[in-house]
Amino acid sequence: MLTHLHVKNLALIEEAEIDFSDGLNILTGETGAGKSIVIGSVGLALGDKLSRELLREGADYGLVELVFFVSRESQRERLLELGVVPEDDEVIISRKILGKRSINKINGETVPLSQLKEAASVLIDIHGQHEHQSLLQKKKHLEILDEYAREELWTVKEELSNAYHRFRELRERQKEAELDEESRLREISLLEFQLEEIEKASLVPGEDEELEQQYRRMTYGRKLLETAGAAYQLTGYEGPQAAGDAIGRALRELQSVASCDEGLEPLLEQLSDIDGLLNDFNRDMAEYLTSLEFSEEEFYETEERLNLLNQLKAKYGKTLEQVLSWQEASRERLERLLDYDAYLAKLKKELSDTEKQLGELCEKASLIRKSCAKKLCQEIREHLVDLNFLDVRFEMNFETLESYTALGTDDVEFRISVNPGEPLKPLMKIASGGELSRIMLAIKTVLADKDDIDAVIFDEIDVGISGRTAQKVSEKMMLIGKTRQVICITHLAQIAAMADSHYRIEKMVENGETRTRIRRLQEEETIEELARILGGAEITDTVKKNAKEMKSLARAKKR
Repeated sequence: MLTHLHVKNLALIEEAEIDFSDGLNILTGETGAGKSIVIGSVGLALGDKLSRELLREGADYGLVELVFFVSRESQRERLLELGVVPEDDEVIISRKILGKRSINKINGETVPLSQLKEAASVLIDIHGQHEHQSLLQKKKHLEILDEYAREELWTVKEELSNAYHRFRELRERQKEAELDEESRLREISLLEFQLEEIEKASLVPGEDEELEQQYRRMTYGRKLLETAGAAYQLTGYEGPQAAGDAIGRALRELQSVASCDEGLEPLLEQLSDIDGLLNDFNRDMAEYLTSLEFSEEEFYETEERLNLLNQLKAKYGKTLEQVLSWQEASRERLERLLDYDAYLAKLKKELSDTEKQLGELCEKASLIRKSCAKKLCQEIREHLVDLNFLDVRFEMNFETLESYTALGTDDVEFRISVNPGEPLKPLMKIASGGELSRIMLAIKTVLADKDDIDAVIFDEIDVGISGRTAQKVSEKMMLIGKTRQVICITHLAQIAAMADSHYRIEKMVENGETRTRIRRLQEEETIEELARILGGAEITDTVKKNAKEMKSLARAKKR
């Protein structure tokens, strides 16, 4: 359930916090006090669309934080599937609004908005005017029926969806297979050429990576051989530009005149040492060159093989594995083209068998739906009677679609008659806003035992109702509140009186600024709030007495 709400810098709310309880939580307040902002902020935290206007004037950011207590094992399992791990049985969802973007977090970890929405759908259900308006859309009726029939229908729907996608795939393949003889022969010729090109290469997976490493080593070795060879030539004794030859000539020149001047003796010794060192260096370099191995033939073969592999990859895939996959698929395609009549016959049979299976699954799903629809409509009707639809008839009409869908061929629609003698009609032709809200409440009550969500928010559930009908709605919400947490915004005293926890949303002006605050009411304050709702502008003793009596009656009904 939702245990805590924290809102900061949204519209009129500077900062507000609410600790919700289990059972029925009621929020009331004057028109314009900010009731819609509270529910809107919850919706925002759960992934609703951002609006820059939501930010409080002058604020750099807005923040909504929700704390949920996870008590159901089924909820925990579904959250774990989404990568959300409850910590001490709690899940904290927060959304920080920065202009037109947001930072979304679950338990302090930043997550994509899609993941936040999925996690939220496991934890809480928000029912507002938009949702009960969705009852006017036929596709919503099938969703409601399938949710009610989920246990019986789940496996069949999964098989049906798989069969439908297989059917679509085979139909596409059949469409693609419609080749004329000239196109078939042309494709055969091309495939034979391409397959021969690949087969001649005798590809080995991973060969290209190994050859590239080998080629880099060879390239490096070739560079070493060329550089070391140049150094050997420049320091050798062959050739007019070789250092060894030049130093040898210089040494012989000095030796020829050394006897003429004793001062040349040290210089002669130095040059003699240099000649000896250079001779040693040149000999060592010759040994190093002998140790280097490089085969021009092997280098050329490696280079040619790499070029071939890269050409094949450029044509048939980014890697050799992809080229080999293309080869296998093309070989299968060639076999089909060579024996085309047999392939078409096989494809036709597969398509026929799949369509037959799909038709049987659609029929099976339809039978389950029709059986469950009777029970669903009967249960909804019973709740509608409780909600002051005294002579109501409520049924589901079934028609068959002309083509298959992933959900089957059922085209369903709720139909209702609210007065004796009137024929059943689609909801859009008969239901007012108030009636739609009550119908959706009846549906939610029926589905309550079918889902694992233990927190539900009702916004504008009291649209267009009053008097005895309002009393009936309040009793129904009280019953839902016995099995799950209910949070409801209302302007009707009959509903507010049923509260297990009552909160007042009020607008106040401080230092020239308008702010909204939310606080939980004590027992006496609850009576005063009921009196305000009942009495309007003037709250008399009689109104207060009525409010007190209303609260006492509500308390008695809960026992």
